[in-house]
Amino acid sequence: MCITALLTEPETAAVLKRTVEALMERGAIVRNLENLGERTLPYKISKHNHRHRRGGYFLVDLEGPPSIVSTMMDHLGRDIDIIRRAFIKYPVSKTEECSGIVPVNYEDKLNPKKK
Repeated sequence: MCITALLTEPETAAVLKRTVEALMERGAIVRNLENLGERTLPYKISKHNHRHRRGGYFLVDLEGPPSIVSTMMDHLGRDIDIIRRAFIKYPVSKTEECSGIVPVNYEDKLNPKKK
C-alpha cells in the first residue's frame, strides 16, 4: 500500500509506473493495482519538506520474495511523491484436495430408524 501526494492524473500515473517497474525489477509479480481514492490523511504528515493533509491511496497486490521488502521500503522512502508506504503480508489460502465422492448408504435413508 502507498499513499501519494496530491498530484495530477499524469503525475500519479508516472509515480505508479515507477513503483510497479521497481517492483518488477526486483522480482515481484504485480497481480493488481487498485486506486482507493483521494482522502484526508488521519494526521498531518511532513515528508520531503512538505506538510500533507490529503493524499491518494493505492493498493498494489503483488507476489515476490521477502528479500525485496527492505529494498523497496528504502526505494519508496526516497521517492518524493510517496508520503507513506507499507507492505502487508497476505496469507496464502490453502486449497484442500477433494477426497472424492463419499458413498451414501441409501438403505438408511429409505428405512429411518425408530426411536
